[in-house]
This record gives sequence, C-alpha cells and structure tokens, in this order.
Amino acid sequence: MTDVLWACAFILVCIGFYRFGLPWLKRFDAANVARIEQQARDKSDANAHFRHALDVAGQQVEEVQEVKTGTATHYLFEAQVFATREEAEEMRAQRVGVVARRFYEDLPAALAGAAERGRMSARERASSRWKRTVH
Repeated sequence: MTDVLWACAFILVCIGFYRFGLPWLKRFDAANVARIEQQARDKSDANAHFRHALDVAGQQVEEVQEVKTGTATHYLFEAQVFATREEAEEMRAQRVGVVARRFYEDLPAALAGAAERGRMSARERASSRWKRTVH
C-alpha cells in the first residue's frame, strides 16, 4: 500500500512541476536568450555603453511610489510629492541622467588609476600584498 502512495505522490509532484515549474523555466530561458541576443547586438553597437550606463543608473535610483490618500492619488519620488505620475517620472529620469553623467565624469580618474595599478585584478593585487606581508 505504501508503494501505491509513493507512486501517487510522485505523479502529483510531476504534475505540479509540469503545471508550475515548466512555465517558470520557459520564462527564465526566454529571458536568458533575449539577454544573449542583446549582448550580441551590443558588440556591433557603438553607443551600447550609454544604454548600459543608463540601465545601471536606473537600477540605482528608487522607483516612483504611488500614495493614495482618501480619493486622491499622489506620487512620491525622493521625498517629494507630485500630483501626476508624469511629473514624478520626469524627475526620476533627470535623476537617472545625473547618476549616469557622474559615472562618465569619474571614468577618466578610474582609468588613470587602472594604469597605475597595472593589469592585475583586485584578487591578484591582494594576494601579492598578502605574500609580501607573510614572508
């Protein structure tokens, strides 16, 4: 009797995986394929670094939050209240632009520092310092 129950449990797990797990894996695979295709297109796009800088800056800036007070809806971005979502999104877009611009302002100093450090990775530099201190 326990073998029948284990077989039923196995079949139910397989049905659950087919119903819920497989669509999740397909979405994951589709997103991964789209990312790989985008990377292939970026190799031939001279302005791809601007898009990547804006994407990273967009991840660093908080999203616009919707706040409902009674019947009125307000939008909150960086502790400022806006009457419409468009105003809040415009302010967020300006903030993303500022963050991305700062990246490009700091880039020459970072590249100059890389020339001083040489071609070693951070791990290689740390291990060479460790070897000097131990011996």
